[in-house]
This record gives sequence, C-alpha cells and structure tokens, in this order.
Amino acid sequence: MRKTGRIVNGFRQKPLELEAIDMQPTEDTMPLVNATSEPACALLPEELVELLSTMGQPSYRARQIFTWIHKKGCCDPSAMSNLPHPLREAIGSLGTSFPAQVGESLESSDGTRKLEIKLADGRSVETVLIPEGNKLTQCISTQVGCAARCRFCRSGHAGLLRNLTAAEILAQVHLARPFHASGQILRNIVFMGIGEPLHNVEAVARVARILAHADGLDLSTRRITVSTVGIVKGIDRLGELLGGDIALAVSLHGASPETRALLVPGVKETPREIVEALERYPLPQRRRFTIEYVLIGGVNDTDRHARELVRLLSRIRVKINLLPLNPHDKTELLPPTDERVLAFQKVLIDKGLTAILRKRRGADIGAACGQLLGLGKTKRGRPADATPTS
Repeated sequence: MRKTGRIVNGFRQKPLELEAIDMQPTEDTMPLVNATSEPACALLPEELVELLSTMGQPSYRARQIFTWIHKKGCCDPSAMSNLPHPLREAIGSLGTSFPAQVGESLESSDGTRKLEIKLADGRSVETVLIPEGNKLTQCISTQVGCAARCRFCRSGHAGLLRNLTAAEILAQVHLARPFHASGQILRNIVFMGIGEPLHNVEAVARVARILAHADGLDLSTRRITVSTVGIVKGIDRLGELLGGDIALAVSLHGASPETRALLVPGVKETPREIVEALERYPLPQRRRFTIEYVLIGGVNDTDRHARELVRLLSRIRVKINLLPLNPHDKTELLPPTDERVLAFQKVLIDKGLTAILRKRRGADIGAACGQLLGLGKTKRGRPADATPTS
C-alpha cells in the first residue's frame, strides 16, 4: 500500500487529532482520554510551545523542558538548569511530575522485574521489565482492569475500572528507569500490560509519539508495539493517527467465531472482521503483523484449530507467536502438553507460516503473559532490592 503524508518524528501521519473515536461506550468500549487535559509531562513539544506562549516564553523553551522530562528523566523544575529561575518556578504548577509512584516490586529468577504503579486515586497497575542481555523490553499497561474478559487472563477478571491517562502510561516508563541495571538500554516498549490499548487509543497514540520523539527517548517506531484483542474501530483509528509505522500485534486465540467468542467474550468482533481491519491497516512494505495465540489444552490446540488459523490468515502478512497458557489463580484452564504445542506449530510451519514459541518470562512472580494484577498473590520470586539500581 502506497502511503502519503510527511514524516514527523519517525511517523508518517496527519497532524494529531485530539477528538475521540465516534463511538458510544458499550461493555467493550470506554470513553477515551481527553488529551487536552493532560499535564505538561504528557504534552508534545508543539503543545508545550503553545502553552508557554501564553506565558510569554520563546518556543525553544518547550524543547528544553521536553528534553529534561523525557530524555533526561528529570521532572523537578528547580533542577532544569538551562531555564531561567522565574520559568522554573512558574512551570511547577503545570504538571511536570508524573502522577504515580512505585509500590511493591518483585524480581524473577530469570531477571524479569514487575513493578506495582500506584496511581493518585489509590488504584494500581503493573509494568514489567524483561532483560535480554544489556537490552530491556518494558511491558506497559493502558487501563485499570480490562473489558475484554479473556478467560485465560487474570487482569480482566474484575472487569474495567477506567482508562489510564497518557501521563499515567508514561509514568510507568519514567518510574522504571531507576530499576534498569547498570549498562542496560531500554530497547522495546510493548503495550501488552493490563488493559486493551485500543479502548484507549488516543492516549496510546500520544504516548507512542512522545516515546519516539527525537528530543525524548527517541525509540525506533519499529520497537514500539501495540497489542490488541482486535478492536476494529481502534485498529482503523490507530492507522489514522500513526500511519501504520508502529508494530501491531493482534491477540487472536481462535480462528473460528465459536472458539474466539468462548475465549474472548467481551469483544464482539469476529476473526474475519479483525482480518478485514488488518487488510485496511497501512502496514509498511516488508513488515508483518504479529498474531498472538495462547494455546489452551483441549480448547484451541488441535490440528483442526491450526488449519482454521492458516485459512484465516492467508490474505495478510503475519508471523505467529504461540504462547502456552500461563496458569494463575483466576482460571481453571490449563496449557497443552509440550507434544501438542509442537504438533500445532508444525501444522503452521508446514503451511509456510512463521510460528514462534514464545519463551515464558517472569512466571514465578506473576509477570508472564496473562498473569498481571497478581501482586500479593504470587510470591515465589524474591522481592526486588529496596534501593533501585542507579
């Protein structure tokens, strides 16, 4: 698909549109965050320019403030040494600090860390740091709870309480910085934590643009992944906002309407409707969608299910991540045997698809896929050091 539009900070896109998707709240959608209400720590440089202009400040001050917050990780105006003292005093009331703090933290035997992020209203979410050599992948949350109600996922068990603001999503990245080990580099951000990112698509798009901005963390857009259970209007909107330049993963879990509805009862879209949305999505050439498929013993793991998946995905470019179910205290479902997992994978590979078995990380602290919102429930790992790594 040929794409038009200018490149802005790594994204091919139209100017940021702040209005929400034209859709009424239902059991599987919630009102989207009003981005204009975000504090300074969640504003893009061009928005900071507009804000500072009302204070009589030159435009280059916006870049300086944005760099302090998002590149240097400094949210204290008094420490922003290249700003004049009157401006440092003035911007303290604009919200340069992130509205959250770290609560409990756990470290897995494999080096994975899970952090509780305590929000200002007393609720909590979780974020996970996954090391691979000197590189880190951070899994971040987008909602408190989740409306999708996937039967194998702990974080949706209690339903959806609310969306996170862009500032609360960014807070997870900022607050995790002190927990990076010496020499580790944050390489990937995956929107795969608690919540359905495309039920909060405006805030997610804003966060992705901030994370990729050259004056901030400057993450490659190829290293930012949004994972969805298949919210069709959200997929369309994400393509409009970000031009298809960030990675998109779809948690499918079943190729037939019956299997899909059994496992993801909170989302009305059928597998065929999801694939049709992916066909419309402005996927760059030489890139593929990631299909996430949790394998559940006796439910979606037979050769027949694998063949159904092959037929469904025949029209789009994909790679498939296979994830044997991670057990937890809120589901009676169980993973398949290792032999069944390999047999399922073989059907896909024999039909020419790329099918990868995902390595389980952080399962001993409830940090693996489907286990979040379990702090205080799973304590087999050891508590992380009280003092973060500097």
